[in-house]
Amino acid sequence: MNPDHLIVCASPEWATYLEEELMPHALTGVDLGDDLLEIGAGPGRTTDLLRDRVTRLTAVELDDDLAAQLTTRLAGTNVDVVHADATAMPLPADRFSAAVSFSMLHHVPTAALQDRIFAELARVVAPGGTVVFCDSVYSDALADFHVDDTFNPVDPAQLPARLTAAGLTDVSVDTQDERFVAKARAQ
Repeated sequence: MNPDHLIVCASPEWATYLEEELMPHALTGVDLGDDLLEIGAGPGRTTDLLRDRVTRLTAVELDDDLAAQLTTRLAGTNVDVVHADATAMPLPADRFSAAVSFSMLHHVPTAALQDRIFAELARVVAPGGTVVFCDSVYSDALADFHVDDTFNPVDPAQLPARLTAAGLTDVSVDTQDERFVAKARAQ
């Protein structure tokens, strides 16, 4: 993430937006179960909101500094921070009751790597568990905001086929404004 993007994602305003608008919309009707996986935790604003909803939360973060900061800040809580790449997670198959990804997929540089993430989530979420993706769609303003940053937004129209190919089922995609929410089930 470029410095401006990181500042926004760590801001109180972003936390309020997540809590009041984005997460309620994305998680309506979703049973997270008791052992949730979050990929792309970043500075942990979504992690803070999710950890109050479940018994156990595993937050996967690729960035060295962000993973270290989360580990320190969340020590002694119900959150286990795993410093790993979501395309090849060191986690057992069929472990998690559900998985979520908020505003992370557009930071994955290629569609092939995004597809590997989808397959990994199909592997680690127990059969019947829900996988939720919430992310941005392309706009010129978002592209400008991601200068010197990775910006590879997912085309929501292609998600059903991509998620099905990765081993997920019952895919639904809801696109509103500059965001989409995709939900699927592990087989």
